[in-house]
Amino acid sequence: MLYVLGFNMDKEKKEKTEKRKYYLNCIYFYLTEGCNLRCRHCWIEPKYQTKNHSYASLDLDLFRSILEQAKPLGLSSVKLTGGEPLLHPQIHEIFDSILTQNLRLTVETNGVLCTPEMAQKMARHKNSFVSVSLDGTKAETHEWMRGVKGCFEDTLQGIRNLVKAGFRPQIIMSIMRHNKDQIEALVHLAESLGAGSVKFNIVQPTARGEKMHEAGETLSIEELIEIGEWVENTLSSSTSLRIYHSHPLAFRPLGKMFGNNGDGCGVCGILGILGVLANGSYALCGIGETVPELVFGHAATDRLEDVWNNTKLLEELREGLPDRLEGICGECLMKARCLGECVAQNYYRSKNIWAGYWYCEESRKRGLFPESRLNPKIEA
Repeated sequence: MLYVLGFNMDKEKKEKTEKRKYYLNCIYFYLTEGCNLRCRHCWIEPKYQTKNHSYASLDLDLFRSILEQAKPLGLSSVKLTGGEPLLHPQIHEIFDSILTQNLRLTVETNGVLCTPEMAQKMARHKNSFVSVSLDGTKAETHEWMRGVKGCFEDTLQGIRNLVKAGFRPQIIMSIMRHNKDQIEALVHLAESLGAGSVKFNIVQPTARGEKMHEAGETLSIEELIEIGEWVENTLSSSTSLRIYHSHPLAFRPLGKMFGNNGDGCGVCGILGILGVLANGSYALCGIGETVPELVFGHAATDRLEDVWNNTKLLEELREGLPDRLEGICGECLMKARCLGECVAQNYYRSKNIWAGYWYCEESRKRGLFPESRLNPKIEA
């Protein structure tokens, strides 16, 4: 009887899994192959674009077709990123298309091209959100990171233009050895500019970021954990701004994720997103720029519905997350929410989509992973 009951329960669970529908909540559009800055940490490695030399960008008609195909699949928002999305030669028409489809707009930009006109154009969108990269409070620091003279003042002016248009933009700082002493000062600068939040990113060991790790320009895992704890527990309580830190969920206080003062889990939502590269290819995310096996087809030749519902890797992720995660991620109590932190990064590092996240693996090797976040059954 118990065997039959167990069999029926397994059958019921399988049927529920098969019937479950995954909605395409958001598309990340990597609009341009070029960028007007030369950031030394970039995980996509866009080509440096100038007024005299431009690179490919996503075809406007293809962009519109993708939106139309995605709406029946559940699309509610789009993220425009790059390269630098505001470099797209038809960016205003892209904004108009998003507005016509009544989709939520998120823009990730370096701020240099955020003119008053551009800021006003983005402000027409209801509940739109803009984040701007700013890697220090001094021109020499930011420009060392971004590789172009004069971009510091241009970025500050871009933030001011956004604020004047009604935004409270998020400022994103990528933490490394060169700017770690300016973290608190950056929060004060963000306050004075009228930003709404600050996010501190960890430089990923991907593409150019991998070279930074190899050169010792990034921080050690010990330093990253110490800074993360300070940001979460001390710095965030000293300001009225929302402060986010990109270290894994296992290192975050529960009070920062849940309750009245929580900000949610802040993970990428891999099961509800899809990437579109500047050449029109569908991909897991922007990682497709450097990892071709994570490209699934092309918008000019493949129906989005087929890509979303029938791509083998996407099916494997839906069926396998979080249970198939390996290493430290397989043992972590947060895996059902974290989902391996970034499966694209995990694949880049190991060619295994189920591999443990590098930050957590490194911390365990040094005895720094929080034991309270490990499954006690596995530990025993």
